[in-house]
Amino acid sequence: MISIYDWFGYELPIEERYRLIKKVGFDGVMLWWSEGFGRGEYRSGARLAREAGLTIENIHAPIENQNDLWLANLAGEDLVNCYLECIEDCSNLEIPTMVIHLPDEEHIHNPFAMDRFKHIVDRAEQRGVNLALENLWNSTNLTHVLSEVDSPQVGFCYDVSHHYRYYPEYDFLSVYGERLKAMHLHDNNGSYAQHGLPFDGTLDWDVIMRKIVEADYTGPISIEAMNWDYLNLSVEEFLVRAFKQAKKLEQIKLEYSSLSKQSSNYV
Repeated sequence: MISIYDWFGYELPIEERYRLIKKVGFDGVMLWWSEGFGRGEYRSGARLAREAGLTIENIHAPIENQNDLWLANLAGEDLVNCYLECIEDCSNLEIPTMVIHLPDEEHIHNPFAMDRFKHIVDRAEQRGVNLALENLWNSTNLTHVLSEVDSPQVGFCYDVSHHYRYYPEYDFLSVYGERLKAMHLHDNNGSYAQHGLPFDGTLDWDVIMRKIVEADYTGPISIEAMNWDYLNLSVEEFLVRAFKQAKKLEQIKLEYSSLSKQSSNYV
């Protein structure tokens, strides 16, 4: 399966957005789950995506106030309630996974914060929703939470460009590959040094896909690109290019999977 982040840029009706995503060949979408970044009303997205014939891989929880999670104040409580609401939405709409940003390196975990996070985990377990914690500039918090929270509902969202931008020497997939619940695949080209289409930057996709295969990840090839540096392309041209690049990744993954099976047969 090949999926794409649905809020990748361009001004067009959401129904047309999903129609084009499906038309060029994508099987599924990852949904942005807030009114932020110009999204507006978002809950109808699940229905509209499915009406277009798309599978919903996950939702991305709001990120605007992500550092409030550890705070013992009303802002922190508001963010907890936001995440609990996202879990309920996933449960009600039969969406398996929600992606979360933990606070960054300037906001380090504490015992109170961990108790609060475990409350969110309890709700996720009750509702059967996966929490996929994304790597950004947050390795201290990410590694602590994944080591402290032993729950089948809590895992890792591997963002490849964030990996090489913030912690290029750290082997996230070797450490957390077995807990992988989502992926964000994009390259490091462009004015933001991230969210470009694969193969348009300097990342070594052979190495990346081999690591993903070694992690035994069987989920979708998930593209999280933006049109920031592709404004010369129409929306359909951008999507066609994104799908072609995703198919190249899929082929690399299949080749490494085949080699891995051959090697295991000789053991």
